[in-house]
Amino acid sequence: MDPSDLLHEPPLTSFGEVVPPVFQNSLFAFATTAAFEAAMKGGDRPVYTRIGNPTVRVFEEKVAALEGTEDALAFASGNAAMAAVLFTFLKAGDRVVVATPVYAGTYGMLTKLLPKFGVEVDFVPGSDTGALVAALPGARMLLLESPTSYTFELQDLSPLTTAARAAGVLTVADNTYGAGVYLRPARFGVDLVVHSASKYFSGHSDVVAGAVAGPGKLLNEVRSLGTVFLGGKLAPWEAWLLVRGLRTLELRLERHRATALELARYLEAHPKVRRVLHPGLEGHPQRELARRYLEGTGGLFAVELAGETEARAFADALERFAIGVSWGGHESLVLPLAAQPRVRAAYGFPPGLVRLFAGLEPAEALKRDLEQALERVG
Repeated sequence: MDPSDLLHEPPLTSFGEVVPPVFQNSLFAFATTAAFEAAMKGGDRPVYTRIGNPTVRVFEEKVAALEGTEDALAFASGNAAMAAVLFTFLKAGDRVVVATPVYAGTYGMLTKLLPKFGVEVDFVPGSDTGALVAALPGARMLLLESPTSYTFELQDLSPLTTAARAAGVLTVADNTYGAGVYLRPARFGVDLVVHSASKYFSGHSDVVAGAVAGPGKLLNEVRSLGTVFLGGKLAPWEAWLLVRGLRTLELRLERHRATALELARYLEAHPKVRRVLHPGLEGHPQRELARRYLEGTGGLFAVELAGETEARAFADALERFAIGVSWGGHESLVLPLAAQPRVRAAYGFPPGLVRLFAGLEPAEALKRDLEQALERVG
């Protein structure tokens, strides 16, 4: 990707604007029935914002450039993006193989919605490549998330996509962590790449959005079914905010990466921390996989403390890390998995697991905050 793809785009009007306008339209009118019919048959002109909008299209083109794919589609949330993919390509009697652990919102769809429509779901540990390959025959889809956003396990993408293609299985990967900067799954054979654009793409914790990137043929199916009929299309104003966020994506990611790695190394040596889960650390059990696939590691990682009591006390004592879900914005966050019992129970996470996100604050200030919080943990 040329970095200028995120900084510039052709003007949408004749005024030469350097920032795209917000086309805050629900519909677009036509002078003739012939022009309307041409647009309805798939022409370049927008018809209705639920289907397409010029401001939204600018964002979609940038996501495609980031991921190195033919096209991309934008949605009102990451869950809407994933739902559009699942409901476009799966039907009653199909089976989907899921590498675990997977994002909680996706897990909810897989366990509560898909079974209602007769879709079978097989959960397989994502770090067990052999078991995933063995589960592929007869499946319709392989769903991946690498690294995972709780315990930061990676999947060996190349052999998995090779095996999936040989078995006629569609591969889908959640790449919210890699953000199209540190990982581009399409390079390793993944068919469709899904994002929660609420995270790094936005970068300011003021947008909820999603995206799907991939080949035009597959995305045309998602557009005609998952977008038109499920209706989870991104709104123009949110698309404009996302375009603005993408201008600084690489700069922000580098700050998040450097700070998180510094904090992870500090915590790794702390006596009250049992282990640090960060794919950039030399001691990570899948460090070689991380080197093979990741060009960076971002701001998200986890630590394990002695137990639930310690995890809660640690989170409560932090002053610069706010307790909250999501991540990818300017602010540092902490999420004790003890406060999410259903997620913890689903995957058997240890009670002392705490997820941390390093925001844009100075690393030394965050380190001091971690130190004082750990001092208050029994």
